Amino acid sequence: MAVFGCGGVGSAAIAGARLVGATTIVAVDVDDRKLESARAFGATHVVNSTREDPVSAVRAATRSYGVDVAIEAVGQPEVLEQAFFARDLAGTVVQVGVPTPEMRLPDLPMIEFFGRGGSLRPSWYGDCLPERDFPLLIELYRQGRLDLDRFVSEVIGIDDVEAAFSKMTRGDVLRSVVVMRA
Repeated sequence: MAVFGCGGVGSAAIAGARLVGATTIVAVDVDDRKLESARAFGATHVVNSTREDPVSAVRAATRSYGVDVAIEAVGQPEVLEQAFFARDLAGTVVQVGVPTPEMRLPDLPMIEFFGRGGSLRPSWYGDCLPERDFPLLIELYRQGRLDLDRFVSEVIGIDDVEAAFSKMTRGDVLRSVVVMRA
């Protein structure tokens, strides 16, 4: 598996890949702090895409085959294109990064789309069914198999929410948890 974008969503994808036994998990990001965190979540390889070509790096980590699943967790057309070319011929690209309304799919030659097989699909909120999935996640946490605490960078009060969003946008925190105090 390769995960393009290692913020909160990408880190969750990495943790999930490790949980289900993925043997090669490549984390791709532009921020070394996020890549360091990705290793802690279970990435076996990290790629800073400002210093090396992410497609070549993913292919090198997979003996030139590409990955079975590529997660695009950024919401940028150029990153979706990287994920597309980093997957195996029968692989799947899952876009979980949220694009802006004016963004368009990458300009891929149709023969590339057709000739590479596999699939390209979106995932809205992880295709989660809370009534089914939340109890499972809680049980995995209780068993010590899913380290949800690692996602929490800071605990804040309601007055600090705006500053927390700024920190998240800058990449200074993974997630801030708001605690309501009486």
